[in-house]
Amino acid sequence: MVETATGLILRTRPLTETSLIVQWLTKDLGRVATVAKAARRPQSPFRGKLDLFYLADFSFSRSRRSELHTLREVNPLDTHKFLREELAHLQQAAYCAALLEQTTETETPLGCVFELLNGLLGHLAKQPAQPRTIFAFELKLLSELGLDPDLESDSLAQDTKELIKALKASSWPELATLKATNSQVKELSRFLTGFLIFHLGKIPKGRAAALGPGVPNIRVNEPGLL
Repeated sequence: MVETATGLILRTRPLTETSLIVQWLTKDLGRVATVAKAARRPQSPFRGKLDLFYLADFSFSRSRRSELHTLREVNPLDTHKFLREELAHLQQAAYCAALLEQTTETETPLGCVFELLNGLLGHLAKQPAQPRTIFAFELKLLSELGLDPDLESDSLAQDTKELIKALKASSWPELATLKATNSQVKELSRFLTGFLIFHLGKIPKGRAAALGPGVPNIRVNEPGLL
């Protein structure tokens, strides 16, 4: 059975000397894993079409025995070229993709999550890498997962609580206008680190790099973190 979808490539890895496993995030099918047979050969029709965060229309044959399906055709729509030109942007996109993979199940419709990651990539293309981008993504994803922080029962400063509300509610274009003090950034980083670890068990690698050198490094074993 051949199916079609539009998706973002979250991850690729070799399967054999000539084939690749391609992990997709789609709006209607959720996360889907496909095998691109012979994709690593020089004359492959997939050559130049499969890379991280490519947005593409694709078709695949669904396997009856596993969740690894056979990729048929790929039509790239947006390569997000800017990610290959700015390391900070790539680090932010990679961390957000890893967090998304950790918190979602395969082949479960994730329309809002797809739009969230697609919106993030559009935002990164227009703005310098900022810690607020990561904070906003984390808060928006937590909201989609039903894990909104209860700010009324927390001892955060009132201005930090207001910042959290704004980050969660703002569209990506609106996010660019938000400002935060150094103390707010430090408090918010500490709060979200503890919240993510408490509810998810761990945080994907790459968060410190995604936040950037201007954000204090919060150690997991700091007193009072959780």
